[in-house]
Amino acid sequence: QVRLVESGGGLVQAGDSLRLSCAASGRTASESPMGWFRQAPGKERRFVAATTWSGTSTFYADSVKGRFTISRDNAKNTVYLQMNSLKPEDTAVYYCAADPEGDYTYAGDWHYWGQGTQVTVSS
Repeated sequence: QVRLVESGGGLVQAGDSLRLSCAASGRTASESPMGWFRQAPGKERRFVAATTWSGTSTFYADSVKGRFTISRDNAKNTVYLQMNSLKPEDTAVYYCAADPEGDYTYAGDWHYWGQGTQVTVSS
């Protein structure tokens, strides 16, 4: 089992930055690829970013490339999402995920999820 707890969300203005954190615990937490997804009201959960267990490979949705950065600190069992130049369309609940089975961009392939943290970007 892997337990994930997100933090760092909040209300910001367009152009501001936020850093989300996801603290992981469990037997395989430090050995698992980790990812971030987001879900806006009335929309499906969508891929944002992912990183391999070593952190040497990262993947991003086109909508966040160049603005968001995913990183991890395996000594702390924590993965981060640095979000810069935020836009109103980034408003969503952001979820941390662990232990994917196949396609990193498909929410259904991830086995463990956090409870989510709200990010609201005002214009």
